[in-house]
Amino acid sequence: METEVFWKAVTTNDARFDGTFYLGVKTTGIYCRPSCRARLPKRENIDFFPTWEAAEKSGLRACLRCKPKEKGETDPQVAKVLRVCELIESDEMYSLEGLADAVGQSPYHLQRSFKEIIGVSPKKYAEAKRMDKFKEGLRAGSDVTAAIYDSGFGSSSRLYEKAAENLGMTPAAYKKGGEGIEINYTITDCELGRILVARTIKGLCNVAFADDDAALEENLKREFPKAEIVKDASVLKHFVDEIVKHIAGKKKRLDLPLDIQATAFQMRVWELLRKIPYGETVSYSQIAEMLGDKKKVRAVARACASNRVAVVIPCHRVVGSDGKLTGYRWGVERKERLLAAERRSKEAKKQEPSNV
Repeated sequence: METEVFWKAVTTNDARFDGTFYLGVKTTGIYCRPSCRARLPKRENIDFFPTWEAAEKSGLRACLRCKPKEKGETDPQVAKVLRVCELIESDEMYSLEGLADAVGQSPYHLQRSFKEIIGVSPKKYAEAKRMDKFKEGLRAGSDVTAAIYDSGFGSSSRLYEKAAENLGMTPAAYKKGGEGIEINYTITDCELGRILVARTIKGLCNVAFADDDAALEENLKREFPKAEIVKDASVLKHFVDEIVKHIAGKKKRLDLPLDIQATAFQMRVWELLRKIPYGETVSYSQIAEMLGDKKKVRAVARACASNRVAVVIPCHRVVGSDGKLTGYRWGVERKERLLAAERRSKEAKKQEPSNV
């Protein structure tokens, strides 16, 4: 819980968490309040501590900017919400009413404050924690049935309702790391160099660009280390034709089936990306606003960077707030060429003579 909730507080400089925890930066040897306005460190360089004493015991020194040792008021509502998180993560099952009673609030006020501070409702948080526990059970060697009940789902049907959203494949396939899944792929030329297109029986699972075939094949095998990967151009002809035409500006809309693994948040971002009109762009902040939280700009950027099906999920149509092209998994130059081709195609369409 701490690594998710506390990191969110750090990225948003949320002063309500001051006094609740302290962050230590391993690369600088300094610890700070969550609200410190110093440059945001990388996530992998941070440790969280319950007290400033614990931070100093680990060898860190206090930040001179935010002065974390000076006593601050702990937000009582944050304390209650964090207590509810602890209850949800315990082995006991709580209803919303039970959680509210435990912290002396009405269910309505708890629901509202929990969602405001954590970002999701208590129910969604509980579902996410159960899914995390289920995954941990599988990785630790539990069989699927044991992992289902140990994680608190109560029945396989309830788990499978969430599996497609959280795992991208069935629980049994997840346990085996994708073993037993056949993936067909092919590599061909396109306007942007060499392109790899791969699919399972359900849909596209990988579309990628590179300058040489070896790099494309190595990346595919790294993404799906236990799958049976077979090169077969014939079964991918329709997919490849559609995508290559799209890149060349000869086909504006792509509506191809996908078989991709993603979190619920990534799925929401990717669904919005697929709705961006051909030849147009939006900013990361605009996507965050569409999701209902302006503060999730970085999370949106990470979701775009996690996209494994180039063009089909058009993350190239997302730009910085100033209109500048930012990072692209397959190179900013390709991103620029894709957008330029779309603009030319759109402009040419406007200039076509009317049949009327």
